[in-house]
Amino acid sequence: MYRIPILQMGSALLVTIQVDMEDQTAVQLQDDLATRIETTGANGVLIDISALEIVDSFVGRMLASISGIARVLDATTVVVGMQPAVAITLVELGLSLEGVKTALNVKRGMLLLEQGQRGESLERD
Repeated sequence: MYRIPILQMGSALLVTIQVDMEDQTAVQLQDDLATRIETTGANGVLIDISALEIVDSFVGRMLASISGIARVLDATTVVVGMQPAVAITLVELGLSLEGVKTALNVKRGMLLLEQGQRGESLERD
């Protein structure tokens, strides 16, 4: 089974999904992230899905679940790099990804995490 790498960048964890996720890989990522948040004390999780061309309802629910788990562990989740086709699919599936923050790219996602930690609002660049 393929495991998605989780990198630490300061007080945040960075996950770059480079493969189409199978259900078992998504479940493993959820478990791995929960463990890493707990062991590192990370207060932010940035998930880059720019390489994903398609998602199914299970992967969409897993993104929402990961965000919920991170929130319970006192970490904010930001999903970045969502392609238009993925956004359309999620909406068509009825998945609003409630509680999941999104940004167009990694730079904006990191700014969102940093500003969220300071309680600021994100300005458009």
